[in-house]
Amino acid sequence: MTPCEWLHVTTMNVGPSVEISRNDMSLMVEAAQRGLANTAPIPTILEKVIYHPEAIMLRVQPADALMPILEATKNATRLVIGREGVIGEPPSNTWTPHATVAYSTSNQVAGPIISALGKSVIGCEAQIDSVSLVIQWGPEPDWNWEPVGTARLLGNP
Repeated sequence: MTPCEWLHVTTMNVGPSVEISRNDMSLMVEAAQRGLANTAPIPTILEKVIYHPEAIMLRVQPADALMPILEATKNATRLVIGREGVIGEPPSNTWTPHATVAYSTSNQVAGPIISALGKSVIGCEAQIDSVSLVIQWGPEPDWNWEPVGTARLLGNP
């Protein structure tokens, strides 16, 4: 299970931290803050279960409402390091806003898990009010993450 303090909605993968300086990371956060300065916090709901061979996720909706965050982060990344990050899995590279609630630690048959959990849960409302740049040291389920900076919607402290 994902520890509560690390529940998040991944916007994109900017790239290997060894290729991006700390100064550039700070500049990306500042650029994202400018891009989100006039964007109000976004109310969302998580209720649809998404199954992946390596994880169980909850879809964050409405996806269209989250586009200002995606655009601000893409623009900040492009402005500072000259390219956009990766927003989804190849080959589609499309963004499906989701929160991963559990990772698989072994190969197993999915049917019993899907039967037990179903395709939806009681809706959980969440307000998205910030976006953070995080360095991930090692595989995601190790939770060895280093927050670098946070851009807040409407510039709220």
